Amino acid sequence: MSNTLEFGRRAAASGQGDSLVIFLHGYGADGNDLLGLADPLAQHLPNTVFVAPDAPERSTVNPMGFQWFPIPWLDGSPEDLAAEAMVRAATELDAFLDAMLEAEDLTPDRVVIVGFSQGTMMALHVALRRDTPFAGIVGFSGRLMEPELLADEIRARPPVLLIHGDADDVVPPQSLPEAAEALQGAGVDVYAHVMKGTGHGIAPDGLSVALAFTRQCLGLDQDA
Repeated sequence: MSNTLEFGRRAAASGQGDSLVIFLHGYGADGNDLLGLADPLAQHLPNTVFVAPDAPERSTVNPMGFQWFPIPWLDGSPEDLAAEAMVRAATELDAFLDAMLEAEDLTPDRVVIVGFSQGTMMALHVALRRDTPFAGIVGFSGRLMEPELLADEIRARPPVLLIHGDADDVVPPQSLPEAAEALQGAGVDVYAHVMKGTGHGIAPDGLSVALAFTRQCLGLDQDA
């Protein structure tokens, strides 16, 4: 399976990878921005491989980073071009996910997708429209794109954990309950955690909840 996205990879700490966590970064960042989370997570997920792709486009506002698609109110891009870029990014991410399953010789039920901000938007948009569900999706500080289309277009229903800071001034905290309502309406099991006093970022308590959820999705015990 061909793949056009560059990505970073951390091998399983045990040397025997039987599961995979795929990090999807936010607007203006890159794969390495989240791949560093593999360090604290690996000791609790010793048989897990971690990968993090760079989004397909260079960021309009940060030439050192990448974007999955432009954001008109941030970068002044036309709405129609942003929509077209989102469709292209979804296609590329879908192909990347297939490529990773093949490269790591794993089935979707051994894979957890972890997104941040725009990466969460991509994770929810793409993973729920695939034929086979992943083990789970963790979405930090994001939102659900096109919620009105989900009920008709959903094909896979992995469990979803939504995490958001209550002081987020980039993606409003209200995005969490709005996404949860649409996801639950489409038959998805949704879990949520609010990081108190946290802005647009990942606090230690949010990461701990994400770790426990990931271990549960992969069938591991909770005594990390």
